[in-house]
Amino acid sequence: MSRPSSALLAATFVLLCLIWGTTWAAIKLQLLGIPPFAGVAIRFGLASLVLLALAPRFGVRFGQTRHERVLWVAIALLSFCGSYGLVYWAEANGVPSGLAAVLFATFPLLTAALAHVVVPGERLTLQGVGGMLVSLLGLSVLFSEDFSKLGGHHVARNSAIMLLAPFVSAVANVAAKRWGRDVHPISLSAVPMGMTAVLMGTFGLLIEHERTFLPEPRAWAALLYLAVFGSAVTFSLYYWLMRHLPVTRLSLIAYLTPVFAVVIGTLWLHEPLTGRMGAGSALVLGGVALAMHRPRR
Repeated sequence: MSRPSSALLAATFVLLCLIWGTTWAAIKLQLLGIPPFAGVAIRFGLASLVLLALAPRFGVRFGQTRHERVLWVAIALLSFCGSYGLVYWAEANGVPSGLAAVLFATFPLLTAALAHVVVPGERLTLQGVGGMLVSLLGLSVLFSEDFSKLGGHHVARNSAIMLLAPFVSAVANVAAKRWGRDVHPISLSAVPMGMTAVLMGTFGLLIEHERTFLPEPRAWAALLYLAVFGSAVTFSLYYWLMRHLPVTRLSLIAYLTPVFAVVIGTLWLHEPLTGRMGAGSALVLGGVALAMHRPRR
């Protein structure tokens, strides 16, 4: 398998940061009219249908190995049902979207720690750990306004529960890197998303049967955006990148997405850009640069 050019890898990395940088706010918009667990089910159900329709064009063959089938279950339960179920539930129960992004930014640290043990050749370095810590400090500065406006015990409690989301995502991510290298990215996305639609749809019927769907145009537009761009496109590209980049480096996307979220909010939603936000953004980008830098041999 030939390695893509560095320019293509970098462009794909930035594209993922741009799209995922908008999804935290899009989730908030979706929740205006759609219950959280039902929203997860519909989002990934639509994304699965899009990918399954494209699969024949790319010659995807599903379920060729036992590893592939086990990864379907692991990714569905951990990355999609577990992680996204927690994120949607937390944002629906008072956790600000910026704070949710900060909490999920622990994902690279957890991925690096797990990959150090599970994935051959992906060892932690002092430089990598230092860069991650600098970026985490930057995120704390960037969204310190959210931390100062928790607003009550329930927000703090729900934020603590949401910390499980990056952990289960890290477990699934490292498993996909360790055993899914030869599995087509569409297979690692489409089938687990379909499983998620069934599982979360059933869970939503049991838990949210008294909640109603509202005819809020922004909610349904956000749902379509999250399904097509925030799920079908991004996760396929993400698993493609995973073939060519170390999983620890790839997980640094979780550091950059809040930065893009701030820029998009400032330019598009006319949100204020404070000095604290600028300082936090600089720390995040500096930490990512430090963690990702590899000296030439």
